[in-house]
Amino acid sequence: MPIPKPTGEENEEQFIGRCMSDESMNSEYDSEQRFAICSTAWTDNTKSMSKYEIKSGFEIKDMDSSKREVAVYLAKFGNVDSDNDVIQKGAFKKSIQERGPQAASNRKIAFLRHHDWEKQIGVFSKLQEDDNGLFAVGRLGTSTMGEDAWRDYQEGIIKEHSVGFQRVSDKTKFVKDSSNPLGGFTLLQEVKLWEGSAVTFGANELTNVVDIMKSETKKTYIDKISDDLQTVIKALANGKGSDERLYELEMKANFLSSQLTLLAQTEPQEHSVKLYEPEQPIFDWNTVFKQL
Repeated sequence: MPIPKPTGEENEEQFIGRCMSDESMNSEYDSEQRFAICSTAWTDNTKSMSKYEIKSGFEIKDMDSSKREVAVYLAKFGNVDSDNDVIQKGAFKKSIQERGPQAASNRKIAFLRHHDWEKQIGVFSKLQEDDNGLFAVGRLGTSTMGEDAWRDYQEGIIKEHSVGFQRVSDKTKFVKDSSNPLGGFTLLQEVKLWEGSAVTFGANELTNVVDIMKSETKKTYIDKISDDLQTVIKALANGKGSDERLYELEMKANFLSSQLTLLAQTEPQEHSVKLYEPEQPIFDWNTVFKQL
């Protein structure tokens, strides 16, 4: 039997009252049990609202080498994501006003690498919402971490971004939608935005490749991994940056190589799939991987 869950429009008293009077709850539990269960449901919901969450962003829009700046989208509005959430335009407005680049606060929204607060790679010179999503301009620092990140942008290693945030309980609500397999989605009308991060491993790269069964999808995914792997191998061959950067590139090369292997081991499809064979190979791949 499903236990009622708080909605974004209820306070604790309203939820407990609704939960206690729920027909199914009344038929299953006495009043003392119902109160304990309803109170726990409210507490669990409150804890989940305080959780630090991450959501993937999307494309890089522009780069300016003279200013060491990148223009990116950190988040997208209006689409149902893998968590069955929809971020509404305006969700970041309060955070930008309070802790954006032009705010008086000393605790600015941070520009990080991999959501790691020990790895601040620069600062945001612009954060604003448009019809597409959360647009940002980030200026890379001259520290070792900033230099490594700038090289990764230039060489195509960094392609995706994410935001780190917390939900606001009274600005989070479930919207019923009969076209949604889950009966609806969670609308995030406001969130507390803490940081935007450049990520090496985007959400799409974490797809379980053995679940890709259609030959067309499989070939497209193989092509994407192969292109990414070539980019990483080129960056490794250049040998620029800190030891940490080169280690991360090595790990990514190993990861992408393992995904190609998994794909090669899946059942043959309708059409033959060609792995990766550049017209003019730049590297002796076996030699490169032996050096990793």
